[in-house]
Amino acid sequence: MNKVAPAVIVLSQNSVAVARKIISVLPEATLYGLADRTSGVDVSFTNFGETLRELFAQGTPLIGICAAGILIRTLAPLIADKRQEPPVLAVAEDGSAVVPLLGGLNGVNDLARRIAEIMDTQAAITTTGDIRFRTALLSPPPGYYLANPEDAKKFISDLLAGAQVKLEGTAPWLTNSQLPINPDGNLTIRLTEHRVTSTAECLVYHPQTVAIAIAHADVTLDSVQKLLVNTNIAPASIAGIFAPITIAAQPIIHTLAKTYGVPARFFTTNQLDNTLAETIALAATGAGGQLIDQSSQIAIAISPQPIDPNNIGQPQGRLAIIGTGPGSSQWMSPEVKEILKSATDLVGYKTYLDLVGALAAGKQRHESDNREEIARAIMALDLAATGRYVVVVSSGDPGIYAMAAAVFEVLDHHHKPEWNSIDIHVAPGISAMQAAAAAVGAPLGHDFCAISLSDILKPWAIITQRIVAAAQADFVIAFYNPVSKERSWQLADARDILLRYRTPNTPVVLARNLGRPGQSVKVITLDQLAPDVSDMRTVIIVGSSQTRTIKRSNGGVYVYTPRRYK
Repeated sequence: MNKVAPAVIVLSQNSVAVARKIISVLPEATLYGLADRTSGVDVSFTNFGETLRELFAQGTPLIGICAAGILIRTLAPLIADKRQEPPVLAVAEDGSAVVPLLGGLNGVNDLARRIAEIMDTQAAITTTGDIRFRTALLSPPPGYYLANPEDAKKFISDLLAGAQVKLEGTAPWLTNSQLPINPDGNLTIRLTEHRVTSTAECLVYHPQTVAIAIAHADVTLDSVQKLLVNTNIAPASIAGIFAPITIAAQPIIHTLAKTYGVPARFFTTNQLDNTLAETIALAATGAGGQLIDQSSQIAIAISPQPIDPNNIGQPQGRLAIIGTGPGSSQWMSPEVKEILKSATDLVGYKTYLDLVGALAAGKQRHESDNREEIARAIMALDLAATGRYVVVVSSGDPGIYAMAAAVFEVLDHHHKPEWNSIDIHVAPGISAMQAAAAAVGAPLGHDFCAISLSDILKPWAIITQRIVAAAQADFVIAFYNPVSKERSWQLADARDILLRYRTPNTPVVLARNLGRPGQSVKVITLDQLAPDVSDMRTVIIVGSSQTRTIKRSNGGVYVYTPRRYK
């Protein structure tokens, strides 16, 4: 089954350092921190009980850096089925104690041992069978699946009462344990890739030793299922779906991976002699792999030991183009935070990469000058083609004067065959004009447009034409890139054009460094608009003929554009 990423939960800033140490061995984990008491966390929450119960109900493993009692009392109303409950454990604030509480059937003891090791302490494991036999029959190690957990309780009770067990098949974690193994034992542990009928006297474990190779995109889920039935292979023994990189973007590959809860891995052309299904299956199972069935498009092979897909081929490359919002972390969407947490590489202008903050920890940063957009896009695509999870970072929204267009321009004009394998996703962000509008009221409340005053990528004549058209149409206008060190006269020209169509007292919003240190939002009139009141970190909103201001009692001003024309 697919693993759910753990949540590490802290209630004070003192616990953040211990949490980060835990996340160093659980990089997929999300750090949750109590609002107003923690900083530098992935997710802030205000209600501990609601947050904990919601995560538990979703099956999220919980690591609370707090007293064990508060975890148990909070989750008590939800504790019902131990076969379904996720791992829950408590860690002392100083890391000196690691106590598994719930989730014995889902690996809590193994999780506790991993955390205890990094904390240089011993996990407080109290499970009798785990202590006596030095193995957890209810929670086998990665690479093995217990087919009949409902029989395990009585099975372990019989062992504790003195029964002996015989092994059918081999597994180091069992042979190296302190189980009472005897060839004549009246209990049985069977390890097999095949479907078998289990009983209360026989625990069945399916080792993940089976590789399914797909050579063509015409394969269907039904054809794979039929092949598994014909070969009597237990789906739980499937370790991964393997295919050539040339079909990595085909939906069937990912449908199969999702159906069987396993990774999809891909071989590049220089890793295979050919792209026959048989060749792919044997490449996945390695030395000693045995082919058990094949067709021109599908093959199944079994490895003599569990397969670790992470060490075979490469994953499908992923490229996410994200917008972090104007600057404040509270304006960054949950989707963007999740993408940043999962990424391997961050690509972007240094200023924008810095806005990512703690979410950049452990990622490979690839910084470049703000004007090197095409080169940046090519580098990001090339990285993703090697199986990396690459994030191209923009501020605001990535599709508004940002990197999304650059990436698709590169795909259109500089195409490379290996880019066909990449999964590309655009994650939106709050744009600067939205944040500026929200800061003063609702100046974008009616029809509006956005115009960049930078003439680096388009002639000034076109910009002039667009300003005139927008002014004649009576749009509210958001101006991006209004002034730079090399460009100052364009804003004055834009103002003069607008004054032909708007009154001098038309409201103008100047919003600088939104969501960042030094934020300022100021309302002036159109005749006061000059190059010295703006820079590249400023977005300017010029009202329409209908835009109005409301004076506030504190001396400030609201700005809005009515939805109804008179």
